[in-house]
Amino acid sequence: MTRTGYVMAGIVTLAAFLNTAPLSAGDNVDQKARELLGRMTQQEKIGQLYLLNNGADDADVRAGCFGAFLNVTDPSVSDHMQRVAVEKSRLGIPLLFGRDVIHGLRTIYPIPLGQACTWDEALVREAAAASASEAAAAGYNWTFSPMVDISRDPRWGRIAESFGEDPLLASRMAVAVVKGYQTPQPGLPVGIAACVKHFAAYGAAEGGRDYNTTLVPPRELRDVYLRPYEAAAKAGAYSFMSAFNDLDGVPCTGNRWLLTDVLRQDWGFEGFVVSDWRSTSEMLVHGFAADEREAAKRSIDAGLDMEMVGRSYVEQLPGLIESGEVDAATLDERVLAVLRTKLRMGLFEHPYREQGREGAILSAEHLNLALKTALESAVLLKNDSRLLPLAAGTTVAVIGPLADAPHEQIGTWAFDSHDADSRTPLAALRGKLGKDKVIYAPGLKYSRDESREGFAAAVKAASNADVALIFAGEEAMLSGEAHCRADLRLPGAQEALIKAVAATGKPVVLVIMSGRPIVITGVKGNAQAVLAAFHQGTMTGPALAELIFGDVSPSGRLPVTWPADVGQIPLYYNHKNTGRPSISKDFVPISQLPRRLRQSSLGNTSAYLDVQPGPAYPFGYGLTYGRFEYSDLALNAATMPVDGELLVSATLTNTGKRAATEVVQLYVRDLVGSVTRPVRELKDFTRVTLAPGQSQRVSFTLKAADLNFTDIDMHRIVEPGAFKLWVAPNSQEGLETSFEVTP
Repeated sequence: MTRTGYVMAGIVTLAAFLNTAPLSAGDNVDQKARELLGRMTQQEKIGQLYLLNNGADDADVRAGCFGAFLNVTDPSVSDHMQRVAVEKSRLGIPLLFGRDVIHGLRTIYPIPLGQACTWDEALVREAAAASASEAAAAGYNWTFSPMVDISRDPRWGRIAESFGEDPLLASRMAVAVVKGYQTPQPGLPVGIAACVKHFAAYGAAEGGRDYNTTLVPPRELRDVYLRPYEAAAKAGAYSFMSAFNDLDGVPCTGNRWLLTDVLRQDWGFEGFVVSDWRSTSEMLVHGFAADEREAAKRSIDAGLDMEMVGRSYVEQLPGLIESGEVDAATLDERVLAVLRTKLRMGLFEHPYREQGREGAILSAEHLNLALKTALESAVLLKNDSRLLPLAAGTTVAVIGPLADAPHEQIGTWAFDSHDADSRTPLAALRGKLGKDKVIYAPGLKYSRDESREGFAAAVKAASNADVALIFAGEEAMLSGEAHCRADLRLPGAQEALIKAVAATGKPVVLVIMSGRPIVITGVKGNAQAVLAAFHQGTMTGPALAELIFGDVSPSGRLPVTWPADVGQIPLYYNHKNTGRPSISKDFVPISQLPRRLRQSSLGNTSAYLDVQPGPAYPFGYGLTYGRFEYSDLALNAATMPVDGELLVSATLTNTGKRAATEVVQLYVRDLVGSVTRPVRELKDFTRVTLAPGQSQRVSFTLKAADLNFTDIDMHRIVEPGAFKLWVAPNSQEGLETSFEVTP
């Protein structure tokens, strides 16, 4: 049907609108949605399934050609279009206005990977709610976030948008963000609707290459990759987005098992599913559909409700329904999913942006929240001889391409940010210390710069300072969608710059500002302290200045394993043990091997000859300015039934000289199962802040239900048997005990 056809349909029946009572979200949602559906023409139904990029003219909006728009960035335009849809269209169905508000609108918070470093669900939820308030003020009522794809490969550019590698941590972050976005705003029963993406397993893209195929065994899919999506669905997310990738040969946009059997039937999801950008049409390129007609049929039959940008539905559904290839009832079900969601959101009662809320954008409250989130997201990886925090009065050389790069520190997917809002480390350090205590020499103009013409000035600056602060890493454009990297070392001449500065003999603090873990094995030894700051957003500078000088102790923990070498990837903590697990003492660098090497000399374990068997830093790792000791691990029982629970407790003591926050982590290992089980699995965590010398008893309730997995018969169960348990500061350490689950 052409757009002219839609316009004609709207004009002919416009009078019917005048005699229609307005819908109220307070009434029964399903009943009202079905009543409205019964008044709709086929063309209007198909219009509700069309998400268009940018705006449209009044006639098409009035005719009901569209159910939603994305990237309408002028609120006066979206206000006008909404008014046309509600007050001048035949049925008055409000529009959705979507935008990628991934980690803030104007106030930019750390990238999602950085937010996951906080291990602070309440804070992450608060940041999402603040982002929603700015988005709503700008005319958006829907965001394409959170991205909950489990990410085990840091080569993948979109790891920056993820919450890392662990299903429990990612699930809790997903729930926090969904609830934060959908927190009621003034005058609105919902802030903005969340859209959980990318369903499913997009983070398992082969080789870390974006858009690539995914090869995930069904059991691993259920036990690892699907868990965060399930948590988000059950938290009440209003929408899901289908992924670009295929899953075992079936593109997610046309995958009925995924979109209907799992999402709707197994999990009870009641929202709607939107495609990713033209992913319906991309099924032709996949080789899963011969033409747009087949792509439309496969998608709508699978359970895809709304098409983003592509026109397969608009152009093909009328003919498919007329021929009987697509049942009219299937179209109705897809439309009902969209209508129910709009009703649940309260859009029929509150379709318009509340005027006067623009003050929420970049407010002092939001900037303070961005500062707090950045402070909690930084991870202290190394601190030899307790170099950090620096003492007041220290003269610092500020070096590196990211020391004063307001755009780059914002990170990926921040379309509405303004560089002028961004506060850099150089500016913050000058403000904190005074200009006479800060010697600035960037050394490189940008992260990929190969020129060494600035090295001499950087070396001179370090020589004249007490400490060199080197701000290294990646520009924002080196991570995110379609920005994957095969080489994860610092780009450009950054490694050479670090070594040149270190050769002065002055202490070096290396701050890594990036969208992913960076391989720093070649320069880690040149720095006495290393601080990981995944692109932290607007308040990066003030946060790093406060951390470096000890106003706040670092409390972030890694949500991903940090590799020592790119050749180790995939590298993640909750791996299987194998029949010949790697043993660290087996590692002998290839350069030190004897000339005549017998085949069995290294013990034939699962390891490389030329790189250490473990990561540079494990999942859950992070240092503080305190010093924490764990003691007196206890269980309230040695056994629990398959429907029972255990109380786990341990004493945590800050034996250091500074107040600090520890993230206490609970891990288990199922020793024998009907299928092989991971060497450790995170089951709970909590943040604990202690003053120097203070102790606290930390408790967890471990339920047998938390130990469920997909067994050999593909049933999710809790199996009786022996388990190990750790209360730990990270995934490689901790106090250990054991327990048994009984039938």
